Amino acid sequence: MSRTSASYSIIVRCQIENRPGMLGRLASTIGEAGGDIGAIDIVRQERGILTRDVTINCRNDSHGEAIVETLKAIDGITVVNVSDRTFLMHLGGKIEVTSKSPLKTRDDLSMAYTPGVARVVRAIAEDPARAFALTIKRNTVAVVSDGSAILGLGNLGPLAAMPVMEGKAMLFKEFGRVDAFPICLDTQDTDEIIETVVRIAPAFGGINLEDISAPRCFEIEERLRELLDIPVFHDDQHGTAVVVLSALINACRLSGRTLQDLKIVVNGIGAAGVAIIKILLASGVHNIVGCDRSGAIHAGRADNMNSMKEWIAVHTNASGVRGSLRDCLVGADVFVGVSAPGVVTVDDIRRMAPHPIVFALANPDPEISPEDVADVVSVIATGRSDYPNQINNVLAFPGIFRGALDASATTINEEMKVAAAYAIASTVADEELSADYIIPSAFNRRVVEAVAAAVAEAATTSGVTRRRS
Repeated sequence: MSRTSASYSIIVRCQIENRPGMLGRLASTIGEAGGDIGAIDIVRQERGILTRDVTINCRNDSHGEAIVETLKAIDGITVVNVSDRTFLMHLGGKIEVTSKSPLKTRDDLSMAYTPGVARVVRAIAEDPARAFALTIKRNTVAVVSDGSAILGLGNLGPLAAMPVMEGKAMLFKEFGRVDAFPICLDTQDTDEIIETVVRIAPAFGGINLEDISAPRCFEIEERLRELLDIPVFHDDQHGTAVVVLSALINACRLSGRTLQDLKIVVNGIGAAGVAIIKILLASGVHNIVGCDRSGAIHAGRADNMNSMKEWIAVHTNASGVRGSLRDCLVGADVFVGVSAPGVVTVDDIRRMAPHPIVFALANPDPEISPEDVADVVSVIATGRSDYPNQINNVLAFPGIFRGALDASATTINEEMKVAAAYAIASTVADEELSADYIIPSAFNRRVVEAVAAAVAEAATTSGVTRRRS
């Protein structure tokens, strides 16, 4: 049974007869129905009636509806209104634009706009590089999506993508002090997306691609990296990969293993799976087998292939492993799943090497339940916030862009990504490291500082910055 979550929380406004035992009856009814009470607030008190707002965390929409129906059946309690807290947060959108400089006098207006702004315009026209110093370009990222692969929900289009992109912009600002704006495009044509992003790029210091389906996302990112002189980063690929590597670094610290000695099976060869394999290779991992619905990807395989899988066939699985995912897991040290719920069993995990490391990252339901393998694995991580060791992209992209922008980087290369992973891992001290804590909290403010510094240094040493020492 799934757990309750704030993402499925409701506020139930109830009128309760003011007599002994009624509040206790309301609370016990919610508990018996499987709901978790977050708060009970008094709205008003009238003769013989108390009006209260009850905040309840539920498992899903239908669970919340069932709890409400149960409350309606209680004699002496009237349900007045039910509000969904998540929808309330999204009313009118989640972000806004504010001014950095006040406009209170004629002087303010003359400097911010005409006539004073003309001097700044001419300065940029004479030296376009000054746009990074004199406009929002130095600290602004476009969060670009076509809505073709929204979370785990699929191709729902640009309007449906807006709440996710707004949320991404919030995370950029809150964690990385980066101003970001959602750009949801009403096209899923690869060439049109590329052309549109190129045309809007002058206003931005970086491009974050989001929720664009594979394999188009690979071509879009690759071509934009060639056409633009600002960082282009597909977070679904590289953000996940960076955090996976950081978690694996610390899992190795905990278990006394090294990355180079691991046999790793990656299941799911979409955007995240490909990027995970590439960053593992860049980090010195030699023994990697990629799997999809057709089993192991190997040289010479003809069915269910594309350009990225062909690349993986050439660069991984040197021993030529063939067969199903179950076959590939025999003797493996690490399983990384970025695929679908329930694709592996406890028996599959038992067939791995002793003390296996399992990253079951499918959302919202992982490839295998952590409870089922708690006594089998040495470490397990998921993509969920209600289990330990959440592989959360917010640990990576705010600091990566912060560092890239600070260094005036023209791209985000593999060296910068690997540096980010080691920086994330380093924020977990030796005395903190445990099977339930190999990855820091998303709210650990030291993470962004460490990642930004490491990324900026890697950008400088790898020669992708505009500034010269």
